[in-house]
Amino acid sequence: MRQAFALLIAVSTAAVLAAGAVGPLAEETGALAPVPAQQREPLNRGDDCLSPADLREAVAEKRVVPPIAAIRAARQIIPRAEIQRASLCRHEAGLVYLLTALRRDGQFMHVMVDAQSGQVSGQW
Repeated sequence: MRQAFALLIAVSTAAVLAAGAVGPLAEETGALAPVPAQQREPLNRGDDCLSPADLREAVAEKRVVPPIAAIRAARQIIPRAEIQRASLCRHEAGLVYLLTALRRDGQFMHVMVDAQSGQVSGQW
């Protein structure tokens, strides 16, 4: 009986979420209303990131340094930090690696590394 009730709750929750709105509060606040694509805030500060296949191609053609070189450069700026994510993205000046590092104190740091030279070009 509990399993059937749990299944009923899960299915009804999925149906409500698929509908895109939950009651009048969602309509008033716009909390669950979908945002049109042109108004949605880009994740990487306006940068357009490459797919893993495009990254491999760029490295193979020697247009950019390998990701490990960008990670080493970031570790010089933030020693003993754990790199959580690295992405190759288009930026104003060309291609850059955007790295997210977790410091030992629990703070996240973001480092931008120039993909052609392998030098750190900024933090945010």
